[in-house]
Amino acid sequence: MKRLLSSLLLTCLMLNAWGHALWIQTSPTGQKGQKQAVRITYAEPDEAPEKIKDWYSDVKAFELWLISPDGNKTKLATTPADNHYNAEFIPQQEGVYTLAVGHSAKELGGTTKYQFNATAAVMVGQPKSLTVASPNELNVAVSQTHNRYKVGQPIALSSTFKTKPSDKLQIAVHSPSGWNRTVQTNADGQAEFTPLWPGTYFIEASKTEKESGEQDGKPYKSVWRCATYIVEVAKP
Repeated sequence: MKRLLSSLLLTCLMLNAWGHALWIQTSPTGQKGQKQAVRITYAEPDEAPEKIKDWYSDVKAFELWLISPDGNKTKLATTPADNHYNAEFIPQQEGVYTLAVGHSAKELGGTTKYQFNATAAVMVGQPKSLTVASPNELNVAVSQTHNRYKVGQPIALSSTFKTKPSDKLQIAVHSPSGWNRTVQTNADGQAEFTPLWPGTYFIEASKTEKESGEQDGKPYKSVWRCATYIVEVAKP
């Protein structure tokens, strides 16, 4: 009976980890010298964020990093609320700021390690480069950030895995209407989708690789990684 209960508990934990992801929410644009609010949640795209006390394993121990347009990397302080963490920063230069989380959960799912990755981009002023940084092992984001994405206009996505373009990666696009679709990256790690409704689109990709190692003293044989990004789409 104890073995059965342990097996059921492990299965529930694995389903919880697979169905949820970390998300970084912030305005896609900011202004020099003004505070930029940031929120980090743990949820499925179509569901309300989970309360922090229910987050899987030690996912709440994530670190939030800010990569400035000149490449400097700064760890941001986070403050817990009921179902999310808050953070903020003040842009000091024009350009694209990238927010990033990359956290490997302490608890394994059998012999699988879970890694949660999330990024967000904030455009300040009129930057010469619109490229979003790729700081995590698995990244998915827009190819180039813009002031405004509109209904009916294609949005280009890019993905990297361990600094190289991620080929044949399945990327799930969750729309505000409940309409979902999956796109696949090409050899250059590129894909695109065309939004049909205004609102918030949740972009999510996952990848499982056979890799051996230890996590918190426990051996694993594979690594499951997910990567998320949020796109705000306006009316045409």
